[in-house]
Amino acid sequence: MMKKELDYMNIPEEKFRLANADEHIHDKKLDTKPIGYLHDAFNRFSKNKASVAAGIIIGILVLYAIVGPFMVNQRYVDAYETDTSIINYKELRPKLAFLEGTGFWDGSKIVEVSETTYNMYLAKEQESGHNVVEEVLDTITIKDDFGRQSTVYRLRIDTYYGIKTMMQTLTTAQYKELQDWQDEHGIQVILPQVAGDVVTSLPDVWYESDAKGKPIFDADGAFQYNYLTSGSDDYYSVMRLEADPYNQGDEAGCWRYAKRTGKADTGYNYVVRVDPYNYFIYRHGFEPCFTFGTDSRGFDIFSRLASGARLSFLLAIFVSAINLTIGAFYGAIEGYYGGAVDMVMERISDILSGVPFMVVTVLFKLHLASKVGMMGSLLFAFVLTGWIGMASSVRMQFYRFKNQEYVLSARTLGARDFRIMFKHIFPNSLGTLITGCVLVIPGVIFSETSLSYLGIINLSSRTTSSIGSMLAQGQAVMTTSPHVVLFPAIFIGLLEISFNLFGNGLRDAFNPSLRGSED
Repeated sequence: MMKKELDYMNIPEEKFRLANADEHIHDKKLDTKPIGYLHDAFNRFSKNKASVAAGIIIGILVLYAIVGPFMVNQRYVDAYETDTSIINYKELRPKLAFLEGTGFWDGSKIVEVSETTYNMYLAKEQESGHNVVEEVLDTITIKDDFGRQSTVYRLRIDTYYGIKTMMQTLTTAQYKELQDWQDEHGIQVILPQVAGDVVTSLPDVWYESDAKGKPIFDADGAFQYNYLTSGSDDYYSVMRLEADPYNQGDEAGCWRYAKRTGKADTGYNYVVRVDPYNYFIYRHGFEPCFTFGTDSRGFDIFSRLASGARLSFLLAIFVSAINLTIGAFYGAIEGYYGGAVDMVMERISDILSGVPFMVVTVLFKLHLASKVGMMGSLLFAFVLTGWIGMASSVRMQFYRFKNQEYVLSARTLGARDFRIMFKHIFPNSLGTLITGCVLVIPGVIFSETSLSYLGIINLSSRTTSSIGSMLAQGQAVMTTSPHVVLFPAIFIGLLEISFNLFGNGLRDAFNPSLRGSED
């Protein structure tokens, strides 16, 4: 039959042969290995590039919150508690040493000043030797309504060298210690006392001037010295300004560097006029250079923001963990037993969820903060109603899984309710709960920031701060020193956006059926 068919098809019989006649054919072993639930979720998450990038950003922000306070000179941070002169170093611009002189991130800023202020900067340069005015960008002549002309200078100044000259009151021991330090390091910290009362309002006006501080130049157009002389009671015996008559042998006409106050029986104090830049080096042991600048109270923004971020992260993590614990048990009982139990527990949740969070926070602040502290009262306020959302998610998951075959099998084999709930059902809802816990963190941080910004709570002190408090303090100087509010705003913005993208990635990874949906 076969031959007839081949003849019909005109195919020679010798062209047909058995395939694999001498081989044993069998199924090949699979090269791939089975992967677990978490591994599979990680693989799906890693394919979401936006979520991966968001996770990296969150990691950087968390790392900054942990190590940020230790990346600055701790001597300046420790001085927050005791050094009242820190206020004089307020609103310094961000500065990186390797960018000095570039006009970008080098501690400089552009200002428009009157001719009197411009001359004050020049006089400060002459007295201190620091280059206050980096560049004169423009000069503008303007007329007022009465036809009087005045000149406005547009300058780029170094905010670190342009700090207002300081007056300090030192004990005898401190006065002697400062003089010894000057001698040892060859840095002039103490400046001569200015004659008259102008020093109380314009400590930088060391030259002859009128009542408004306008300089009175000599015939050559130079500043005229207006220092106190014959300082026989100031016990000053170290380095002096180069132009001091003392250096030319005129001890009677030498400039006076301090004013002694008090009595011998109670101990003398010395009021000194100091160069703020050099005084900073003396007090803290390094030249001022702040990566994010300083705020309106002279605090280093880099370390303050890091400490505030650490505070916010710790609060959010504690709240998230507590809400997960309470919500998991509460929602598991609701979803597993259902019926009357579920109805009663849901009504309790409805009542608590109707209580405004703002009211709870204010009441806890008024009546609980004195006993457990502001942070403790805030933690109670977040936990009082914060677990309700988590309980609702757990309840929904238990309703979804409690009638599955593996649950019925476990119940048939005699497993107890607690084992069924937390051994068989709860692990299957873990993906949704992890996503919920992660998304609680930015919500808590944003709420805490909002409360601090509005002044409802105050977590700020000389040693710690919160992001909301930094934003509130920076609002007052936003036009003159925008960096004070810029860096906290960038931090909170990056944090919220990153957590949103990260949470979406987790949701898609742990529950692919919800991919692309919105909560």
